[in-house]
Amino acid sequence: MDTNTAPDWTLRPADLRDLEPIAELRAAVMRPDLERLGRYDEHRVRQRLRDAFAPEHTSVVESERAFAGCVALRPRENGHWLEHFYLSPALQGRGLGSAVLRALLARADAQGTTVRLNVLRGSAARRLYERHGFVLEDEDPVDVFMVRAPRS
Repeated sequence: MDTNTAPDWTLRPADLRDLEPIAELRAAVMRPDLERLGRYDEHRVRQRLRDAFAPEHTSVVESERAFAGCVALRPRENGHWLEHFYLSPALQGRGLGSAVLRALLARADAQGTTVRLNVLRGSAARRLYERHGFVLEDEDPVDVFMVRAPRS
């Protein structure tokens, strides 16, 4: 459970200028888990974000008017896919991730849509998602796939 009060935050639509800051944040945030899994590649971790970046489905998280992270909620058949949810390490553990996730899930619930995601095996982020109602759907040697049905 988050023990601190989340800092003030807002979401704004992403644009192409956000691509490189998001790619750098992704590299920093994912490095420990990817190294633990023996899969860290300094170029690939950034390039995978660049290749998948869809600004029309991505929001930038700002806290105190500064870049704090990002999240994408991409429409998919039978719901949405939550991806690229990264927060600055300095802001993690303060309730910001839960606050952003609550807002996104409230939107999905209002639309009656299921939300799916994947998280790296052993990642602490899995506990965040479980606290917000995500359950295991499938897993492979690297990823855990989770799903959350809409709440009425």
